[in-house]
Amino acid sequence: MEELFETLNINPKNKNLYIQAFTHTSYAYENNLNESYETLEFLGDSIVDLVVSDYLYRSNKYTEGEMTKIRASYVCENALYEYANDLHFSDYIRVGVGESHTGGTHKKAIMADTFESLMGAIYLDLGFEKVKEVALSIIVPYIEDENIKFFKDYKSALQEAVQTTKTPVDYELLEATGPSHDKRFKVAVKIDGITYGTGTGKSKKQAEQEAAKKTMGMLAGK
Repeated sequence: MEELFETLNINPKNKNLYIQAFTHTSYAYENNLNESYETLEFLGDSIVDLVVSDYLYRSNKYTEGEMTKIRASYVCENALYEYANDLHFSDYIRVGVGESHTGGTHKKAIMADTFESLMGAIYLDLGFEKVKEVALSIIVPYIEDENIKFFKDYKSALQEAVQTTKTPVDYELLEATGPSHDKRFKVAVKIDGITYGTGTGKSKKQAEQEAAKKTMGMLAGK
C-alpha cells in the first residue's frame, strides 16, 4: 500500500484506517474482524459529493442544471470504479475466499465502494483539506476531458421519450432494506399507471436511474 500512498501524496498517521478501507465485509466476517469498509464508505460517499459540488460551484462556469449533471456523471459507480481501477485498487482490496473465487477484487461495485471508503479514511486521518486535495487530483482531470462521460441521465431521456403523448412518468419506492449506513432501495417506473422497469441502488436517485434505464430498454424492445 506504500506505493498507493506515494501516488496519492499522503503520509498516513493511522494506517489501520486504510487497511479497514480496503477490507470487504466478506473478509472481515471470515477473519472475525470487527470492522470492514462499510462505515468508511458511508462517510466517503458524502465527502466525494461535497468535494465535487464545491469544485463545480467555485469554478463559476456552470449553471445549476449543468452542475447537477456533471456531478452525477463523475460520482456515479462507473466513474468511481474507473478511478479505483486506474489506481490499481484490486492489488490492495481484501475479500473473503468465496468472494475471491468470483473475482471480488475486480468487481465494479466493490472497487467503487472502496474508492469512497478510502476518501473516508483520508478525511478521518488527515482532515478535509487533504481529502479534498486528493479527491480533486483524481477526479478533475476526468471532468476536464470532455471526451470522458460515465453517466447518462436516463430519467430525463425517458421523460423526453414519452413527452409527445403527455404521459405521466412516476417512480414508486417498492422497498428500502439494510442498515442505515448501507441502505438499498428498489424503485419501479410507472407510465400512465402501468408498471415497467424496476431498479435498485444505494440511493433512491440511483434506483430511479436504473429503473428508467431498464424501462428505456423495454420501450425500445430490447
